Formats: sequence, C-alpha cells, structure tokens
Amino acid sequence: MTVIGLGLMGRSLAGAFLAAGHPTTVWNRTPAKADRLVAEGARLASAIGDALRASAITIVCVTDYPAVRDLFAASDVDGTTLLNLTSGDSAQARETAHWFEQRGARYLDGAIMAIPQAIGTPDAVILHSGPQAEFDAHRKTLEVLGTVTYLGADHGLASLYDVAGLTMMWSVLNAWLQGTAMLRTAGVDAATYAPFAQMMATGVATWLPGYAEQIDSGSYPAEVAALETDARTMAHLIEECEALGVNAELPKLFKALADRSIAAGHGGEQYPVLIEEFAKPHSD
Repeated sequence: MTVIGLGLMGRSLAGAFLAAGHPTTVWNRTPAKADRLVAEGARLASAIGDALRASAITIVCVTDYPAVRDLFAASDVDGTTLLNLTSGDSAQARETAHWFEQRGARYLDGAIMAIPQAIGTPDAVILHSGPQAEFDAHRKTLEVLGTVTYLGADHGLASLYDVAGLTMMWSVLNAWLQGTAMLRTAGVDAATYAPFAQMMATGVATWLPGYAEQIDSGSYPAEVAALETDARTMAHLIEECEALGVNAELPKLFKALADRSIAAGHGGEQYPVLIEEFAKPHSD
C-alpha cells in the first residue's frame, strides 16, 4: 500500500496497514511526519512518482481536492489506481475523477466516517464510489481500515453520503443540546437527561424505513399523526423555550418548514411530506 498525506488521519491509515502486515510506502510534503511510521517499518518515498510506483493502489488523504490535483499535476499517473479519501463535495469528487481518468489513472473516491483513533476497527466506516471492478480488486486490503462499503459507480456518492451523515449527526446533537438547555432550567444536568435523549433518538430512528417508503412512493397518509398536529406541538415547544428563557431558533425553524407545507395544502399528511420543503432551494 501507498499512503500520500500524513496528517492525523493519513498516519492512522498507514499505521493500520502496517499493523496488518502490509508493506506500506508513505509520502508527505513534510517528511518528518513519517518518522514514526518509518520506525514501525514503513518506507518513505522520496517523490510522489516513486510512491505511486511502489504499490498496486495509492490512498490519498490531504487537505482538499484542489490540493490533490496540485500534488499530482506534474506526475505520471497513467496505469495507476488511486483511492482519494480527501474530504470535499460531490461535484469536486466527480471533477477530480474526470481529471485523473483523462490522465490514464483508475480512480475511486471515498469518505471516512470515523475519527483517526477508530481506523483499523469495525467502528471506522469507509465509503467508496467509482468503478466497482477497482473496488472489488482491492476490497480485502481496504477492509484492514474498518467497515468498507461500496455505494455505486457515481464518483460523487461517497461525498454525498458523507455530508448527509453529517446532517444527521449535527441534527441529533443540536436537538439534544436544545433539550438539555431546557431541562437545565429545572436543575436537571446533561448526564441525567442523556439516557432519555438516547432512547428518544433510537426510537425515532426506527421510524425511518417506513417513512422512506412514503417518500419513495410520494404518498404520505397520516397513519400516526397529521402534519398540522405536529405543528401545534411545535408551537408548544416554542412557547416553552421562550417561557424558560431558552433560545427558540431551532424549534422555530421546525415550525416554519411545517407552516409552509401546511400552507401548500399538506396539513393532513404525515411528517415525511416535509421532504418537499427540504428539496427546495432556500429563498429569502
């Protein structure tokens, strides 16, 4: 294996390959960042071209997509296979795939859904998109890094899943912080509230497959509650926050979305009908 880019994540990736017994070549603009890996058995390449020729597949993990193209602009990548695990958006992933493929490289794009300390364990989820044949050829080796998932031939899918996952993460955390702020006014600390919040988050997650069926079918029968009922409850949440002196911006956003959907005639349908609001570009 070759790993290019030795920040915290890059060093963890290379370290996982070394720990699994894979001969590993590394390269970084600042060679000193490779010192520990070299002490553990890695080979430090003197140039990017040398690093590319050392392995059947090269993993790239640097600052951003423009940095990736800058690094390889003067290198011969013809016939090489690259897996780019640099963070970015789906348009950048597709553009970068085209850029490499024009130069004769086989290109996979990916996203790491984990912190550096989780690399090498099943908790590290690594998403991949691009040619399936390339993924299949290297899957066994890539599984050293964690739980690997192939999403499809569209190079932008890994980045899209990445940001969609971040939406889930921040939404859950912000909702928990909102509730924590409210309960603190009654002397309830965060540790006491956390198990109840975790139960709520887990319970709501079980609704997703059924709600997904409604979204995919475009039909939202109110089997549990109508959106207009949810909107009335949102109003109670806003009133409670304001009475407690707690920031109400988040619940007001919930209600603004619901109110627009109700105004569009969807008040009698179930909550997933709000997908129509989320699918619209924002307008002031």
